[in-house]
Amino acid sequence: MISVNDFKTGVTVELDGAAYQVVDFQHVKPGKGAAFVRAKLKNVQTGGTVEKTFRGGEKLSKAHVDRREMQYLYNDGQDYICMDNENYEQISISKSQIGDGVKWLLENMNIQVLVFNGNIIGLELPNFVELEVKETEPGIKGDTATGATKNATLETGAVVQVPLFIEEGDKLRIDTRTGQYMERA
Repeated sequence: MISVNDFKTGVTVELDGAAYQVVDFQHVKPGKGAAFVRAKLKNVQTGGTVEKTFRGGEKLSKAHVDRREMQYLYNDGQDYICMDNENYEQISISKSQIGDGVKWLLENMNIQVLVFNGNIIGLELPNFVELEVKETEPGIKGDTATGATKNATLETGAVVQVPLFIEEGDKLRIDTRTGQYMERA
């Protein structure tokens, strides 16, 4: 059990039978009445967020979410096959369990698979990945005064905005949390 007074960003709690991660929280002590905690919680499985208000000192059960390091091997057409790095067991994960992370997956990439109550609920990718530009338009000379950008299609099929000087074949460092170009690798 964890008290709502001990909330920290990233803590996972169990609420209504589902695992939620604390995204944001605020302790409120009004001039009149009891203190309370307003929290923004993200459902670990669906990715949806809810805002809840808890009485000060209220207790919630802590969700035990296991993170198992696995290696992404390949896509068999509908599922994504991963191998457990400890026992070499292969499991398949559906596209819905992965969510938007699909566009950053590269074969042989190490990922963290999230397991709650024996069920796979999602995965955590590395914060940054290095991907090659497969297709982009050439930059227009003289159009650099405004910090212009253009679309670039990466080797995984993801499309990101990049500066005009990026060319096909360049390796880029991409932030998987925001989907933004960071720098050339």
